[in-house]
Amino acid sequence: MIERYTRPEMATVWSEDTKLTHWLAIEILATEARARRGEVPEQDLAEIKAKATFDAARIRDLEIKTRHDVAAFLDNLAEVIGPAARHLHYGMTSSDVLDTALALQMRDSADLLIKGLDGLISRTIALAKKHARTTLAARTHGIHAEPTTFGLKVAGWAFELDRGRTRLGAARKTISVGKISGVVGTYSQLPPEVESYVCDKLGLEADPSSTQVISRDRHAEFVAALGIVAGSIERIATEIRHLARTEVGEVEEAFGEGEQKGSSAMPHKRNPWRSERLTGLARIVRSAYVPAVENIATWHERDISHSSVERVLLPDACIVADFMIAEATDILSNLVVNADRMEENMTQSYGLLFSQNILLKLIDKGCSRDEAYRIVQESSMQAWKSRTHLQDVLKGSAEIKSRLSENEIDACFTVSRYLEHAQEILDRLERTGGGGVAAANRYDLGAPEAANPPDQT
Repeated sequence: MIERYTRPEMATVWSEDTKLTHWLAIEILATEARARRGEVPEQDLAEIKAKATFDAARIRDLEIKTRHDVAAFLDNLAEVIGPAARHLHYGMTSSDVLDTALALQMRDSADLLIKGLDGLISRTIALAKKHARTTLAARTHGIHAEPTTFGLKVAGWAFELDRGRTRLGAARKTISVGKISGVVGTYSQLPPEVESYVCDKLGLEADPSSTQVISRDRHAEFVAALGIVAGSIERIATEIRHLARTEVGEVEEAFGEGEQKGSSAMPHKRNPWRSERLTGLARIVRSAYVPAVENIATWHERDISHSSVERVLLPDACIVADFMIAEATDILSNLVVNADRMEENMTQSYGLLFSQNILLKLIDKGCSRDEAYRIVQESSMQAWKSRTHLQDVLKGSAEIKSRLSENEIDACFTVSRYLEHAQEILDRLERTGGGGVAAANRYDLGAPEAANPPDQT
């Protein structure tokens, strides 16, 4: 399924051709480093550079016989280069090539993912700005709690995604490490300066202490960062799914009028199917973390228990995460926000959203907290059972009227007090250190008593 939606840039990073191209670059750079030391004739180096190419199909055929991918690769190079190929892979082990190339693939994947996250964060900020004063009922445990704004809800997503970007940036640095240190990491056949030369040319750091492989805690950190980003996108998608339910109807995924079909059997259906898909795909990315951590432990200086896992885990996790970022960006860019329905839904709990205001007002008037809580809870349950607005119940209560005037009661049901610090929260987007968040433009919440804007996309 995912191949239909994979962006070509990420697919290219993990293609066989890209991998083999990295292998070739590493082999040539190591040979070039030795030539600089006077260990490889310049004529042979020139011949290698002129003739070096590979044939992926031929390598697959050779691997059937050799049962070893790097050996098959080197055999193919020897076929096309000739005698000068003897200088390739000198003093090296397969993991010098494999792990260094894998670092390049992970680094390039991280760059694409960070770029995608920048776009998603910017889109999320734009949505938060647009709905900075679009009020709705906040929910805890799925039940109305207090008023908030859709913009504040979305701002939380932006901050979380930005933290994910920061983690991914840190993981990018962690995995941008290569090695040309030989069969057990002791530089027994090649000096560290060869490793330094190769890594410097590739834009990598040299692993300060490798064995035959680069330690897999680095890879686990990278996969963990991917899993957290996927989890953040899942949080957004889950919220959209809940708000899109028929009984709620506060947001909708964009729908292609006249062409799109939501169900093969029910023509009326307009399902949040893309958000549902994201919640499912998050499981794929997240599931990669456990095997990535289990790859940390290998026997002595190396075994290959991690290798087979990574050949599946890393490409799949990167490709799926890349798709999730692109899909989430598109969903949020075209999200239908039903502001009128949000305002309507706030009335469905008969003013119970404002119960804390009454509680605190009674405390201010000298009631104990327990007494105030009892009074408001009893009034709230009466409002809920009788489907009467809490404001009216309170005005009809002798116990309340002995403590609060009607004007004081009315003042407790003002939405604007819940937005008093909304600007301060949204301004924090400007001060956040990562990616697109800090680049957000200054914006204004508008007039304090502004009503919900009309239905918006």
